[in-house]
Amino acid sequence: MSFLPRILGLAVLGLAAASALAQSPSATPSRPSHGSAERPSHVQLGPRPFFLVDEMADGPLKRELQQCARRGDFKPRGFSIGHRGAPMQFPEHTRESYVAAARMGAGILECDVTFTKDKELVCRHAQNDLHTTTNILVTPLAAKCTQPFVPAVLDAEGKVVTPAKAECRTSDITLAEFKTLRGKMDASNPAARTPEQYLGGTANWRTDLYSGPTSGTLLTHAESIELFKQLGVKMTPELKSTSVTMPFDGFTQQAYAQKMLDEYKRAGVAPSHVFAQSFNIDDLLYWVKHEPAFGRQAVYLDDADSPKDLPDLATLKGYKAQGIQIWAPPLFALLTAEGGKIVASQAAKDAKAAGLGLITWTLERSGVLADGNNGWYQQTFDSAVKNEGDMLTALHVLAQDVGVMGVFSDWPATTTFYANCMNLR
Repeated sequence: MSFLPRILGLAVLGLAAASALAQSPSATPSRPSHGSAERPSHVQLGPRPFFLVDEMADGPLKRELQQCARRGDFKPRGFSIGHRGAPMQFPEHTRESYVAAARMGAGILECDVTFTKDKELVCRHAQNDLHTTTNILVTPLAAKCTQPFVPAVLDAEGKVVTPAKAECRTSDITLAEFKTLRGKMDASNPAARTPEQYLGGTANWRTDLYSGPTSGTLLTHAESIELFKQLGVKMTPELKSTSVTMPFDGFTQQAYAQKMLDEYKRAGVAPSHVFAQSFNIDDLLYWVKHEPAFGRQAVYLDDADSPKDLPDLATLKGYKAQGIQIWAPPLFALLTAEGGKIVASQAAKDAKAAGLGLITWTLERSGVLADGNNGWYQQTFDSAVKNEGDMLTALHVLAQDVGVMGVFSDWPATTTFYANCMNLR
């Protein structure tokens, strides 16, 4: 795809995002509050899913999706999972990002769960990402960071000799302090000489348009639960690994795992509406044993970095035998290229043979799909990608041949559109 069409595609995507924000109850001239949010009365897909259909090679799937595109009445779907909200355009794990994802029809939303210095649960992708996902470095709280900002060392030509660095953890600050911060797009500038410069670096296929001083509302885990209830969606919290050594000030890993589920019970959320996740198998086994109502649909996230790291059939059967019902590897684990086409992988076939349910991550996270850069998420099937519309081709294989229960997406309109067209739940 040439440079100009790419910019035009991102422009129309930005317009869809602007529409979602403009109609959000949190979009006010003053600082947003944690007031009530309305359940979306209808889905607002914007132009992107239809742009992807237009980009597809001619064939039966394209024609079917073109016909579906004329319907104009789309509903939320559980198959469509908002990965940290809608972070292709909105700062992740913020109220604005979650509302945008719900408006795009995501039937499940994700809060990645970590904790503060006073052991309160909050939504952040990592315990140690505040320096790249919030404005902390330009606030007085920067002095409390594990690693205060260190400027980059540049040579005479301005090239980076030593990158700028910082590390700010949720466990460095209290909940009250955390709530004074604002979310931003997850990025940093390695050539930064000042904290203000360090906050830059956003990928060119994303935008900082919705990272202003009155947006980027951070949430506690409990606040995310209440927001998700108001939006009428199910919930998939991920218990994050910690940067601090556990136990932390008497807070054990098991107490951490239990506290996350206790907040759903306290809020009166049915276990059937919660898909608890973790990369740590011990967390899964704890939930299976001590919270079986939640454990029966807990999700074991796979941290494989390449196909050689994936479990074999015997290992997958072992997960099932231990009571784990859902395996969630990255996209590349379930797809491969064969004869120039995207097809189900051996790992996908093995998981099905083991009787495991499948969820995968993450669609719409690699920018331009057909740029020939062999993105990490598509490493096993990149050779079969010919155009941007092949995102829908990959999604079709995942749904029809692999049989996934749901797909995480950074822009849920795409997965919502496909799920509606194929009558997926």
